[in-house]
Amino acid sequence: MSVKLGLLAILSEAPAYGAQLKAAFEQRTGGTWPVNVGQVYTTLDRLERDGLVSAASPDADGRIEYRLTPAGQHAVDSWWRTPVDREVTPREELVIKLALAITSDTADPTAVAQAQRSATMHRLQQLTRVKQSIDPRTDLAWLLVVEHQLFAAEAEIRWLDQVEASIARHGRPAPVTPVPDAADEPSTSGAQR
Repeated sequence: MSVKLGLLAILSEAPAYGAQLKAAFEQRTGGTWPVNVGQVYTTLDRLERDGLVSAASPDADGRIEYRLTPAGQHAVDSWWRTPVDREVTPREELVIKLALAITSDTADPTAVAQAQRSATMHRLQQLTRVKQSIDPRTDLAWLLVVEHQLFAAEAEIRWLDQVEASIARHGRPAPVTPVPDAADEPSTSGAQR
């Protein structure tokens, strides 16, 4: 999700000032995606430039109220109907780290996986405590955020189990040797080095 679409979604409910949008965005996402007020106003400027929001004249306190345009409402409606694209491969640091550890002759990929599992288990325990403290009657949005994080942590632990099982079953591949650069290759023009 982009901040842009989140702000548009909030504005689809009622006009708001930038600071109100920042507070609403962070409150509704349980603080898992903090934004600074400068980012909010920069995004609002772009949304206004693109015709998705309109800005009122500053009030007596210098605050500017933003409201959705019909094009902005169309963008929000389209976003609600469009599934999140899971085909896009994210650059997940843990996946990259383990892929490099498995192909490195200086790293222990099993130790890397075990260290991550320990950290993820600790996070899982924290999230479980947080979930138990949430009253879904008053904070269902925050409960959904925490449950998503719980499921993601559980899936990561299962994946780490699979990583270790794959290493045990297949062993480690030979270290990857760099492909020589054309400038490093010996000349074939007759001169021997």
